[in-house]
Amino acid sequence: MLGKMMHQPLLISSLIEHAARYHGDTAVLSKEVDGSMTHSDWCTISDNSKRLANALQALGLKRSERLATLAWNNRRHLEAWYAISGSGMICHTINPRLFPEQLSYIINDADDRVLFFDTTFLPLIMAIKDQIDHVEHFICLGARDEKVLEQLPDVLFFDDLLAAHTADFDWPQLDETTASSLCYTSGTTGNPKGVLYSHRSSLLHAMALSMPDVSALSAQDVLLPVVPMFHVNAWGTPYAAALTGCSLILPGPNLDGDSLVSLIDDYQVTVALGVPTIWQSLLTAAKNSGSKLASMTRNIVGGASCPPSIIKTFREDFDCDTRHGWGMTETSPLGTMNQIKAKHKSLSKEELNELRNLQGRPPYGVEIRVTKTDQPLERVAEDGVSQGRLQIRGHWVIDDYFTENKDAITEDGWFDTGDIATIDADGYMNIRDRSKDLIKSGGEWISSVELENIAAAHPQVKMAAAIAATHKQWGERPVLIVVKEAESELTEAQMLEFYQGKIANWQIPDKVIFVDNILLNGAGKMVKKDLRDEHGDVLLSA
Repeated sequence: MLGKMMHQPLLISSLIEHAARYHGDTAVLSKEVDGSMTHSDWCTISDNSKRLANALQALGLKRSERLATLAWNNRRHLEAWYAISGSGMICHTINPRLFPEQLSYIINDADDRVLFFDTTFLPLIMAIKDQIDHVEHFICLGARDEKVLEQLPDVLFFDDLLAAHTADFDWPQLDETTASSLCYTSGTTGNPKGVLYSHRSSLLHAMALSMPDVSALSAQDVLLPVVPMFHVNAWGTPYAAALTGCSLILPGPNLDGDSLVSLIDDYQVTVALGVPTIWQSLLTAAKNSGSKLASMTRNIVGGASCPPSIIKTFREDFDCDTRHGWGMTETSPLGTMNQIKAKHKSLSKEELNELRNLQGRPPYGVEIRVTKTDQPLERVAEDGVSQGRLQIRGHWVIDDYFTENKDAITEDGWFDTGDIATIDADGYMNIRDRSKDLIKSGGEWISSVELENIAAAHPQVKMAAAIAATHKQWGERPVLIVVKEAESELTEAQMLEFYQGKIANWQIPDKVIFVDNILLNGAGKMVKKDLRDEHGDVLLSA
């Protein structure tokens, strides 16, 4: 027997409808690429998204087609998000930090028909335009700009499209499992993989993100997502903001500490989200300026393991509840969040600090487990000590990749994250290591295999291993360990110069160390653990 309750599909369009209807005059503020501040509200965001939806329909675009965005966190980008997904199309956010060859690969793999862009990224587009033939329309996120027209004569302008259409648009009633957005992850070796989210998964994720033990969002909050909208959909915050009706501050391209301090103090931000390097920069700027960040009651740190000193400083010097979280593109990204339970209130200050340094426990909607590294279906004890492969399943966790046609989940339906972790009896998870030797710098993945393959192509390199070395600012940075060919006079500068033009500059190793030999195991693979033990702290004294 079925229940006698209404059924309405969980759709992204319902979020913007709700925000406009019940929180229409709540502020949405946007820092533009020219440094100006745009003052808007949820009602205007809703109207503009409908105008754009009409414009997209007039361009002949159809449901399920992919429309890409190459843009910062700003209000036009937000309006494009709701217009694209609400219309039944797929919003493909692109990370501009990737190397041009990766950008063109991603755009072609997604078969994007439209590319929205901020003027900041026009040089990137011009560099790859000849490689992305399937893109039919380039839409500049701004007013008509003659300088843009000179380089890209067939460009369309966002403001012109909105001016040509009305806000009279009815969002289509879609199946809630319809694809809504697409993000690519470079968190594995080889080409980036697409993760295709649905309306249902995004809605449930937004609800979970808003819960008290996660971000505790409400209509009383002023939310600042410092994490970019191209980085796992800004961790779902633009959806959660509409769901709760809170004020939203979109920081644009300037994410330096001084700019963020000004935004927090000027607009009374109550909650913010970002990676550890962002918070380290913010703390430095706040101390230098004398700001106490008085309005900010809590912030969330994720994307990389957070140094305990950051959490401690926010709590003790700024009275800000810093919550450590964990997730990845394949998990939308919310996997765990660190918030104490009632029984933990009796712990000592030192014990609480130790607990808060963990990545936390899962909210309702996802489950985590740790299995044996050599038997991925057999659990290890959840005692906070036993290590194993971290796996996850839930309502907003990947089932398969977009075009890879690979088995993304285990035989019994769990996604293997590639991390090595422990879980204690209360469900608190702690990342201990990574099973694939990836390097996570400032919240962004760098493939060690890609670095090694480039080095191996040098005629004077016999063997090379890339490892993650601890870095004060970025958490981790790549260091290259090289065995030279006999009688080679290769220098560190020459080796690093060899990377130019082959990968993005920020992925180039910080240091090259020449050694006589790299130990191999029985399978002929390099023993990287020994290399990390020996050279993992080399950058701390630099």
